[in-house]
Amino acid sequence: MTERVRIAVIGAGFAGLGMAAQLHRHGIDDVLVLERADDVGGVWRANTYPGAQCDIRSDLYSFSFAPNPAWSRAYSPQPEILDYLHDVVRRFDLTPHIRCGTELLSAAWNESAGVWRLETSGGPIEATVLVSGAGPLVEAAWPDIPGLDSFAGPRFHSAAWRHDVDLVGAEVAVIGTGASAIQFVPELQKIAGRVTVYQRSAPWVLPRRNTRTSALRRRWFARHPAVQRAARSLIFARTDAQFAGFRFTPIGRVVERMSLRNLARQVPDAGLRDRLTPRFRIGCKRILLSSAYYPAITRPNVELVVSSIVAVEGDEVVTADGARRRADVLIAGTGFIATRPPVAARIRGRDGVLLADRWSPHMAALRGTTVAGFPNLFLLIGPNTVFGHNSMVYVIEKQIGYVLQALRALGRQGARSLEPRADAQARYTEKLRRRLRGAVWSVGGCTSFYLDEGGVNTTVWPGTAVAFGRALRHFDPAEYLFTP
Repeated sequence: MTERVRIAVIGAGFAGLGMAAQLHRHGIDDVLVLERADDVGGVWRANTYPGAQCDIRSDLYSFSFAPNPAWSRAYSPQPEILDYLHDVVRRFDLTPHIRCGTELLSAAWNESAGVWRLETSGGPIEATVLVSGAGPLVEAAWPDIPGLDSFAGPRFHSAAWRHDVDLVGAEVAVIGTGASAIQFVPELQKIAGRVTVYQRSAPWVLPRRNTRTSALRRRWFARHPAVQRAARSLIFARTDAQFAGFRFTPIGRVVERMSLRNLARQVPDAGLRDRLTPRFRIGCKRILLSSAYYPAITRPNVELVVSSIVAVEGDEVVTADGARRRADVLIAGTGFIATRPPVAARIRGRDGVLLADRWSPHMAALRGTTVAGFPNLFLLIGPNTVFGHNSMVYVIEKQIGYVLQALRALGRQGARSLEPRADAQARYTEKLRRRLRGAVWSVGGCTSFYLDEGGVNTTVWPGTAVAFGRALRHFDPAEYLFTP
């Protein structure tokens, strides 16, 4: 028997839970959140590697409508963020609306009925509106290395950490030096016999001042929410000002010098320091925060290898310089495939067109949220909505506000469905891409997950967070087609 709901939401991470919470706050409770895992939390449920924590200030990494005065540190650890999301579920009584252990298999728009027909692992569902909160950090990226799949020992990605594998005293090979690796490598160094880190390109690293939050601050925020809101606004403004380093090359050079001074302080060996020095402009890739990574790399049981991996043979990693290094365990810290979201291969719009096909060769969406030919579909953290400097929770909240406006417009028009005009989407996309062509993410001298296979930046928002908020502040019905 087919279940029917007004709004179906895919995913129970920050995006999906935020959408459900705001719908509840606005009196809309005919909502079902589909989560394929056995618990909520999204990336903060899945990523449990040692040292996992946020690289955005805790003050900004929470919903403005659900503040948390009790963060223990300036940058929150993974378990604390997951606890916060559980608290959001409790605070807004979302449990009855969440279906864990239920995976979306396919979603198809039925024009005659004006509904989305979903096939899930728990049975068929019909929904008038479909919101995807699946996000871009879902499909782990594995490097294309001959023999990698046949590595003799345990092999896993940091996004699916194997806590059953004993790493104490082990020889561990780590592939990648991105945002996850710089967090778990210092933890590995403390327990492993030897850690070999294989680096393709050195990242820009700035120190993380992860101070403890005082009991006085926590009590003050709990008793005086207005003070917490004011502190959040100040930290947000200061964080958003950092975009100037991406926009203006001279300011970026100043930040580069700060990073290099930090490197010089923490790595006295000139040869190692040279290998850890980035060869591209700061901001081209994600800027990383850590005060523990460089010291860990200098320890006697850690080796940094910059010769590229050409093969994995049995329990050995073979590099281009001919060296062979044995490993008991191989861990990939190589990020995610952000430009090809898996959910796009499961959603069919008008005339049965697959979203993945519509997004070939490049992803695009009006204001990062809606796609022409896909009625009543809304994407949270869609194309060109990612920040390189500020909180993604802000992005999610602004998109949720835009979706709520769209739903109100649908009601005012007395329409069954809405979708963006193709010309409006094309104008918006072209404007974004013009701004991105000369930006640091495109011409900064690196390769990154920001760029798709055609070299087009389909992930990053090319402005400040405030500018993103302005872009989604008002829902313009003129940009949309309404079907009665």
